Amino acid sequence: MDLSLLQYALGAAAGSLVGFSLGLVGGGGSILAVPLIVYLVGVKEPHLAIGTSALAVAANAALNLITHARHGTIKWKIAGLFAVAGVVGALLGSTLGKAVDGQKLLALFAVLMVVVGILMLRGRRGDGDPDVTLTVGNAPKLVVTGTATGILSGFFGIGGGFLIVPSLMYATRMPIFYAVGSSLVGVTAFGLTTAANYALSGWVDWPLAGVFIGGGLVGGLIGAGLGKTLSTHKGALNTVFATLIFVVAAYMLYRSAGALGMIGG
Repeated sequence: MDLSLLQYALGAAAGSLVGFSLGLVGGGGSILAVPLIVYLVGVKEPHLAIGTSALAVAANAALNLITHARHGTIKWKIAGLFAVAGVVGALLGSTLGKAVDGQKLLALFAVLMVVVGILMLRGRRGDGDPDVTLTVGNAPKLVVTGTATGILSGFFGIGGGFLIVPSLMYATRMPIFYAVGSSLVGVTAFGLTTAANYALSGWVDWPLAGVFIGGGLVGGLIGAGLGKTLSTHKGALNTVFATLIFVVAAYMLYRSAGALGMIGG
């Protein structure tokens, strides 16, 4: 579809909002990418919004991956096995997602947003074994959880960091700061796989993805700077952001009420 200059400007603004939220509160911010592209930018085709969002989220994760690699907070062998298993899942999930009616997909996406909001409110434990390595004991768990997470990531066109982080902690007992860094390997791989699959069907708007990514860089820098200042209020920030997610999800459910009825029928 052809977008106007105003829509591309709104795409940059949407990207900055997602980048800001990611920089401010960490994981979960990219869940806003699809609804922003659909309802703010005005992309009518949900599949195009999902494909474009997947590419933008993958690019954002790749940039953050560089930073975490420099700080040594990535368990590469563990993250690599998880990502390989997840890529297979993302390919399956994105193929299934392309076959689902767009409005039904948005309705299901709204339900997923509610789950994300609840997980953000629960918080996450920070303890674990910082010396954990890939072993015969944890490898099967990584393959199973990686595949399952990849399917969800591909189906909805999301990074899935909010699922990958607890999955890595469950499978290996690594601390959260290693799980966050290692999760970016999966987020990048899943996003690229989903975007490539959607691109084969013509469901990626490359210019929109470009301005979205550019806006995300600017917003991310601002959010990260503010996040350091407000780090002592992390719980309050998560509560505010989770509330925002619930509001957006409610609006999406309202707009997709007919599609939900079709799913139930």
